[in-house]
Amino acid sequence: MKFDENLAAIHAYLCADGYVIKNPPTQKNKYYYIGFRNTNETLLKDFQRRFNEYFSIVPRMAKDGRCVVQNKETYTKLINKFESFYSYEWSSPTLNKKLMKIWLRAFFDCEGWVFCKTHQNRHIGLDSVNEKGIDEIRRNLRKIGIETIKKENKKRHIYRIIIYGKENISKFQKEIGFLHPQKKQKLDHTIKDFMNYNWNFPKNERVCKQFIKGLTKKKAKISNGRYIKIISNLEKNLIELKKLLIKFYNINSLIYKMINGRGVIYYQLSINKKEEVQKLIKHKLIPNIFKSEDI
Repeated sequence: MKFDENLAAIHAYLCADGYVIKNPPTQKNKYYYIGFRNTNETLLKDFQRRFNEYFSIVPRMAKDGRCVVQNKETYTKLINKFESFYSYEWSSPTLNKKLMKIWLRAFFDCEGWVFCKTHQNRHIGLDSVNEKGIDEIRRNLRKIGIETIKKENKKRHIYRIIIYGKENISKFQKEIGFLHPQKKQKLDHTIKDFMNYNWNFPKNERVCKQFIKGLTKKKAKISNGRYIKIISNLEKNLIELKKLLIKFYNINSLIYKMINGRGVIYYQLSINKKEEVQKLIKHKLIPNIFKSEDI
């Protein structure tokens, strides 16, 4: 059995949502099944087409969301070549970069997901109980230039791959992508959700003041009921804002480098002194956050 695009996808489908089984030795009636379970018709038809092109057998499409073949010869070929497709035992094959992308696409189509909380948390994820397999997938993604984070849920004995960041997610879309229609659509939406993070401050003073007012009203957050913080993933945005707050309003602030729980670096401009916060209120850059007795 020689790998081509069809076998690469078939192998991944079987590792993710498939089974290659025969009856227990104690049973008289012999059966040999190769099956692929999935609720998405596009993936089921892709498996059916590829299986037919490689093995010259058309899998039967069942009503319960399965694509099934009953064939001893094909079962024997698959087991002799790959040994096992069980959840804890499958292994990612050694393939060239082109075929590995197809394998990864099929596997992520089955086991992956896309999460997008607009401008806050965007990632591609994948779960498996097979730690060895997860590590192989991470190494193969790294060869393509996609960095991942590995997490473990010890209670459920499940391992997770997370792909964060515009560069990694965009590269996944370009190099691997999804065939699954809903996942493909959500990935497109997630890429579009990444915005231009450069704050382009206008040179005209009047227009720049209006820009700053809109910026602070949108991005300023109240901390501990009376302190103000503004966050950006680009330090230069806050450096320029700090200079302009001093120039236009004589408001002093501090900039800190921060790291969130996912290890992502961002920057925070803080206005901590009461008199500086009152200047923000005076110039209508933020609403009044103080009670009457506080002023």
